[in-house]
Amino acid sequence: MAQGHDLHSRVRPLLVAALALVALAYAGPCRAEIPLDQRRSGYEQMSPATKAMQDDDTANPATLSVLDGEALWKRKIGDGGKACADCHGDAAASMRGVSARYPAFSPAKNRPIDLEQRINLCRTEQQNTAPLAHESRDLLALSAYIGRQSRGMPIAVANDEKIGPFIESGRKLYATRQGQLNLSCQNCHDDNWGQKLAGVPLVQGHPNGYPLYRLEWQSLGSLQRRLRNCLIGMRAEPYAYGADEYVHLELFLMWRARGMTVETPAVRP
Repeated sequence: MAQGHDLHSRVRPLLVAALALVALAYAGPCRAEIPLDQRRSGYEQMSPATKAMQDDDTANPATLSVLDGEALWKRKIGDGGKACADCHGDAAASMRGVSARYPAFSPAKNRPIDLEQRINLCRTEQQNTAPLAHESRDLLALSAYIGRQSRGMPIAVANDEKIGPFIESGRKLYATRQGQLNLSCQNCHDDNWGQKLAGVPLVQGHPNGYPLYRLEWQSLGSLQRRLRNCLIGMRAEPYAYGADEYVHLELFLMWRARGMTVETPAVRP
């Protein structure tokens, strides 16, 4: 009986969440896109304790990753023994505003790439060393360190003739219903933000703090990790890390959050 009770206690919250998601999927007509002046960071819906954790670098768990990233920035690697700092110098100056502009169009790839992909291109093409694995400690640390240099700056991804079609691809993915629950990103983050799902407030889903420390994960994680979590929650098949679909979604979400302040590395529940 104890084992049965334990299983019930674990399954019931998942069932409640699934039913709530189904209810959202059929909660009436879609709202229009959230106006720019009504965009709200997830920070605004956090508890005072979690806000305090993000606001104080000495209390923010992601600070340790930023410090690791600073060490990696200065470390000489590869056949040529080059560090990021050898090409880019002081990150506080050279990387200021960079993460606020990514994903960005890569002429070499003829498509947009995100910040993590840019870091790995530098490793393979400039430092003659192996790329870092997605969600690896070192890649997240470098991303957090570079992102930290843009904290407080407005998101300003490009939207020109080269990048525009990829933003539209991301917009389409954002609005497409997927999975067994027949949900789209838009159902939660545009149509029902501010409501509660299984007791948890729904946020607008802006990417202005990534990579961020999520209390649920007890670790730092990328935006692609969060997108995978959402797809799994929708009972949809997640894409592989690094897939074009993720990059297009990242690009659209950054464009959707244009003008909002970079909070990297943020903390979220």
